[in-house]
Amino acid sequence: MSDFPLTAARILRYGSGVHGTSSVSTWNGEGFVRRSYGEVGERGARLAHALRDRLGVRVGTGGTGEQSVIGTLMWNNTRHLELFVTVPAMGAVLHTLNPRMSSRHMAYTLGNAGDEVIVVDAGLVEALVPVLPELPRSVRHIVVAGASDRELLAGFAGEVHDYEELVGEGPLDYPWAEQLDEDAAAVVCYTSGTTGHPKGVVYSHRAMYLHCLQLVAPSHYNVSQRDVLFPVAPMFHVSGWGIPHVAFLTGADLLLPDRHIQAASLARMIEQGRPTFSAAVPTVWASLLEELDTHTYDTSSLRTVFTGGFACPPALMAAYRDRHSIQFLHGWGMTETLGVVSAAVPPGGLDADEEWTYRVSQGRFSASTRFRLVGSDGALVPHDGVSMGELQVCGPDVTHAYHGGVNAPPIRPADNFTSDGWLRTGDIGKISPDGFLTLTDRVKDVIKSGGEYISSIDLENTLMEHPAVSEAVVVAVPDERWGERPLAAVSLREDADIGPEELRDFLAHRIDAWMMPERWTILRTVPKTSVGKYDKRHVQDQYRKGEFDVVHLSRRPGGSPPTAPPEHTDG
Repeated sequence: MSDFPLTAARILRYGSGVHGTSSVSTWNGEGFVRRSYGEVGERGARLAHALRDRLGVRVGTGGTGEQSVIGTLMWNNTRHLELFVTVPAMGAVLHTLNPRMSSRHMAYTLGNAGDEVIVVDAGLVEALVPVLPELPRSVRHIVVAGASDRELLAGFAGEVHDYEELVGEGPLDYPWAEQLDEDAAAVVCYTSGTTGHPKGVVYSHRAMYLHCLQLVAPSHYNVSQRDVLFPVAPMFHVSGWGIPHVAFLTGADLLLPDRHIQAASLARMIEQGRPTFSAAVPTVWASLLEELDTHTYDTSSLRTVFTGGFACPPALMAAYRDRHSIQFLHGWGMTETLGVVSAAVPPGGLDADEEWTYRVSQGRFSASTRFRLVGSDGALVPHDGVSMGELQVCGPDVTHAYHGGVNAPPIRPADNFTSDGWLRTGDIGKISPDGFLTLTDRVKDVIKSGGEYISSIDLENTLMEHPAVSEAVVVAVPDERWGERPLAAVSLREDADIGPEELRDFLAHRIDAWMMPERWTILRTVPKTSVGKYDKRHVQDQYRKGEFDVVHLSRRPGGSPPTAPPEHTDG
């Protein structure tokens, strides 16, 4: 068979050529501004010439130091899509920067990756300003996309450019690096850095190409040229969950929200843009649900919404299904796995209840991903749908090391990788005989109370079944008697008027009494990380510092004595 390298350049050529009439549309606050994929390809060619010839961006075959790294500090919009498909296709490396990261973490990732150019949305220039004093010397150019106050960048020692001026009137074609080594770096993404420095994961062209083929399959996104994709999940998070490249590969149209990610704006975009498929973390869908429940919008075009990042409460999925006829597709992935590697598409021939059991799981892995469960004793755990262990994975779209830095070797911490090359995910779960994954907790989040384990996810999902609850997070806090006990932090829907006692009584008939939280707090909103996950570390820190009011309740309604964990006594 022919030696046919799988590269981002082939995706760009195919999408801008065969699917040249498909389009990307960006929301401007009132409506969508459209551009065809053919135009994106032409503008990408002009941009590539300017990056290479004017800014000195180096393109190479993947050897150390041969490729320049280009950072993007941008929302989901057409210009960001142009960079997404252009930078890897020309043989450079794309580094998506998270605008919600602290300036310390952002400066670290820029230095670790060795960025030479930063492209920033005009509306995010202020987010870059605090990083300027800490910018590594490798950053020589800042490119601003849109109108902004250039005085904000006065402290930058390098050159500042205008994005549209760079695109200019250059050649409409570019010698895309189709013969690039498919194992060369295409994209580098960083973990959110909730503990320690963010860790860099380098995605190769081959991994990205194979991952896209996996995502379009019926077992995952199941999209084609007939679809309109609406990725609310930010493109700076895990390479946009693969959706930008999936769109070019399939010819599906794209709708992009730019910075307008408030619930009312998203609802208007769905009504006007008529998407068939969308993707976001559960917190986005929880916020949007309140908007759809209290206002009238036409969301009938939306066939499927994909959700991941962390476990989605089944009550939230059921509410969309029952009240808005929108079906959720639940899945799992990590920065280390190039995004989504499992999706909960139920087998055929099931009744509604049987199908629902599959839909609320994290789904079935693709054929290319190897997976196993490992117990605390290091022994393999059977895939019987009952036995639990830590999930470990490996495969062509799973990293086996973190980026060590410019001209430095990769690093493989023992906490993250096994000696035989498997990624330790830190997720605890069970796998059914037919390969469906159900996660029960994170290793670092499971609550160890009196020698027994309490699943924070189970408690959160049960709390989310209450119609007054908008968000719920359960964390472990120190307890003199039992070592750890659960603290429940809850935010309520706007029209709700209940307290912790009612929530405790609601749980009383749904969980074992010994699992019931004694500590409760009602928050205006649950703290979230830079990528929209519930920030459990922050909740624990707030509790430790006494920064919110905590109500202490008996584990049982009426103040009856607490029940001890199994095999433990109160004596």
